[in-house]
Parts: sequence; structure tokens; C-alpha cells
Amino acid sequence: MRPREQHHQTHSPSSSLVTLPPPGSAPQSPHALRRAYTGRVTHGADGMERLWSPWRLAYVTGTTTPSDACVFCSVSFPTDQSTGDPLRDDLVLVRGRASYVILNLYPYNNGHLMVVPRRHIASLTLATADELAELMAFTRDAEAALTEAYRPQGINVGINLGRSAGAGIADHLHVHLVPRWTGDTNFMSVVGNTRVLPEQMADTATRLRPIFERLLRERS
Repeated sequence: MRPREQHHQTHSPSSSLVTLPPPGSAPQSPHALRRAYTGRVTHGADGMERLWSPWRLAYVTGTTTPSDACVFCSVSFPTDQSTGDPLRDDLVLVRGRASYVILNLYPYNNGHLMVVPRRHIASLTLATADELAELMAFTRDAEAALTEAYRPQGINVGINLGRSAGAGIADHLHVHLVPRWTGDTNFMSVVGNTRVLPEQMADTATRLRPIFERLLRERS
């Protein structure tokens, strides 16, 4: 048996067939698409395998945040009726008056999140007393939420100020929190420069969002 035929033997129709949404149906959120299609493969009559990744459409077509815009400033706030990037809004776990908590779109580990001031500022020295207070309160809530949801063996908490210090988005201050476990860095990261994430981001948001909302209510 040729290798190609062996490969097809390993995919049953029930596990590899993907049904596309009917034309005119309501648009699905990026997380819904990611959940429905991630890792799914279809086999065409031409013998070509197709790996579906429709959440990349917004990136490919450039329909989301412009390249020169700040991704942290693209989050909407219902209190001021602002309109944000739906992809970013789906990642938000909780909003305050001066800051918010959002999942990292490119996480190091599941649960990797950031605490971000609403105002476009690059350093702590530019923050007001109220902004600093809420930023730290949400950072404390993030520690509590990650501990409750994941029981990590440690948590990295850090701020990178400036491009030279490792800030991916240097112009908008943000605090990283990354849950850690002994042995969570393995050969995939070292050799393949690849992180293996066992939980879908939509599931991470579902797990963490009610905890953050409860913590906010308790200190309001």
C-alpha cells in the first residue's frame, strides 16, 4: 500500500468531513470558527487535503485593526458606546473604569493574560493615581483568578517598558501574567520554536471570565 493510501486510511469520513455554514447564515465569532474548524481536514476529489483556518481571514484581508493602529486601543467599552475590533473584544475578560484584562492572542501558556490601561500611555510614570490603583487591583485579581482556575505552580508577572526591553507593543503599557508549571518548557519550544496549548482560547475565556466578574463585584 502506498503511503498516500495509508494516510487516507487514518482519517474516517466522520472525523475529517467539515460542513460549511449555509449561505446567508449569521456570521460566527472568531472563537466559534476556531472551535469548529481547528485541525479539521477535508479531502477533495482532486486528492488535495485542505486544512481549514477561517479565523485567519480577517488577518489576510486586512479587515481588522489597521497595521498602524494600537491593538490595545481597539477594545470597545459599552460605557462610552465605542466600537472595537470583534476579535479583541472576544478576548476581554473584564472591563473597569480605567483599565481592562484581556487574553494574549499569542499565549505562552493557556491563561496568559494582560492587564491594560484604557488610555494610550507607554509607561507607569504617565499613569494617574486612579489608573495605577485599578491596574494593580486587576493584576491582583488576575493572580487570584489564574490560581483558582488553573492551580499553577507559579505565575510570571511582568512589564516590558520599551522595545529594547522586549515590549511587543511598546507604546501602550500592559502587564503580563503567565501561569507556569514545572516542565512546561519542552523540546517543542526549544527545538521546534513551537508552543503546544491544550485549551482553546474560547474555553480559557469561559473559564476565567466569571471569576473576574465575581472578583470585581466583591471589591466594588
